[in-house]
Amino acid sequence: MVTVWASQAAAELKKAFAYIYEDSPKNATKVVTTLLDIADKIAAHPEMFPPDKYKKNNDGSWRAFEKYRYRVSYRITKNTIHIVRMRHTSQSPLYY
Repeated sequence: MVTVWASQAAAELKKAFAYIYEDSPKNATKVVTTLLDIADKIAAHPEMFPPDKYKKNNDGSWRAFEKYRYRVSYRITKNTIHIVRMRHTSQSPLYY
């Protein structure tokens, strides 16, 4: 399997990096590197995280994880893991 970041999710990752970088370049690198590493590990074990509780009518293929107060949602398809969104956990949850 391969992991693919949606343009919106990639933009949110870059925005998070820029925001954290203002206070701590070292922590910005740490957060982004960790989130990217986790996303890569999902390809080997797609169901390692629970189903996304904010996805309406979730058939189990939509999953999410939280790390460093960021919530990353992804969808499992036949050959691809699609990272579809990333949000800070202090934001109001959005059902989609």
